[in-house]
Amino acid sequence: MKPSIPKGTRDFTPQEMLRRNHIFAVIRTVYQRHGFLEIETPAMENLSSLEGKYGEEGDKLLFRILNSGPVMDELRQVADPKLSDLTEKGLRYDLTVPFARFVVMHQHELTFPFKRYQIQPVWRADRPQKGRYREFYQCDADVIGSDSLLNEIELIRIIQDVFDELKIGVAVKLNNRKILSGIAEVIGAGDKLIDITVAIDKLDKIGLEKVNLELAHKGLSETAIQRLQPIIGMTGSNNDKLEVLADVLAESETGIKGIEEIRYVLDVLQQLKASTSPVELDITLARGLNYYTGTIIEVKIADERSSFKSSVCGGGRYDDLTGIFGLPNVSGVGISFGADRIYDVLEEIGGFPDLSDASTRILFVNFGAQEAVYCLG
Repeated sequence: MKPSIPKGTRDFTPQEMLRRNHIFAVIRTVYQRHGFLEIETPAMENLSSLEGKYGEEGDKLLFRILNSGPVMDELRQVADPKLSDLTEKGLRYDLTVPFARFVVMHQHELTFPFKRYQIQPVWRADRPQKGRYREFYQCDADVIGSDSLLNEIELIRIIQDVFDELKIGVAVKLNNRKILSGIAEVIGAGDKLIDITVAIDKLDKIGLEKVNLELAHKGLSETAIQRLQPIIGMTGSNNDKLEVLADVLAESETGIKGIEEIRYVLDVLQQLKASTSPVELDITLARGLNYYTGTIIEVKIADERSSFKSSVCGGGRYDDLTGIFGLPNVSGVGISFGADRIYDVLEEIGGFPDLSDASTRILFVNFGAQEAVYCLG
C-alpha cells in the first residue's frame, strides 16, 4: 500500500522549510521589535477550554481526541454508543483561546499589560482547498490587561511592518463589533447579532442574495433585512462611511461608541503615514468569532501580482475572553498571521529572496580516512 498523509496536511522539503523559516523570522523580528515576549501552549487542550468559544460553526471544526487507555478498553467491551466520556480533549483551533487560559493559570506570574507572541500549529476539521489546510501555523501577537486603543494602532503598525518587509501589497480592513451591535439594534434585531455577523461575514464569498436568504432562515424579518441593505452596501471613503453610520446609529449608544473607537484608530494611523498599506472601514467584516467585542481587523492581499483572495491576517479586541476561565474584566486585543497562506502568496508572486546561502556554505572534500578525520575537526 502506497504511503500517504491525512488530507489537509503536508510534508515540507528542505527548500520549503528555508522559505517558511524566512516568513517566521520576519514576523518574529517585528514582534520582538515591538516588545512582545514568546510563549508556547500544548497542542491539545481540554475540550472544556475550547468548546463554546468559536460559535456554532467553529465548534463543528474542532478535532476531538478519543480517550485512550483503560477508559477506551471498557468502552470497547461495553460497545454502548450512548456512553459519554469518549473524548475530553481536542487539538487547539487557534492560539487565542489557549492564550486566555494561559493568562488565567499564570496571572500571578505575569506583569500587565502583558504582550505575548506565539508561533505554533493549529488544527481545524475543515474541507481542504487552495489556501485552506487542516493543519497550519498561526503567528499570534496579543496585548492583554489594557483597554487602550493605542494597542490596536500598534498591532496594525505591526501588520504593515511585516507585509512591507515581505514586499506584499495588502489592504487592512477594520470594523467594530459595537457598530455591528448598534446596527442589529436599530434594525430591530438586537437578539440576532450573532446570526447577522456570521451571515454578513460571508458576503464576499457567497454574495448578497445568499446572505439575505441565510438571514431569513435565521429568523430575521423582511423589514429588518431590508433595513440592513443600504448599510452593508455602503461605499466611499472612510469618512463617508462614518458619516452615514453616525446618522443611522444616532439612537444607539453602543453603535456611537464603536464609531468613536474606529474614528480614533483611523485618525491616528492617518497621522502616522508610516506605510503604503491602506486601512479601510469595512462594515461587512465580522470574522464570525463570538469572542470579539470591539475592533475587528482583517488583512486581504491587494497585490496585482497575486490572485489570492483569502484573508492572510486577522484579529480584534476581546473584553470577555478570560472571564470564561474565571478572570473577569481583563481586556485584550490580538492579531494572527496565517503563515501558510503568506507562503502561497510569496510563491505565486516570486517574492522569496535568494536563500541559497542560508544552509551549506563550505564543502570539505573527503580524499580518504585520514583526511575525513581532519575535516571533521
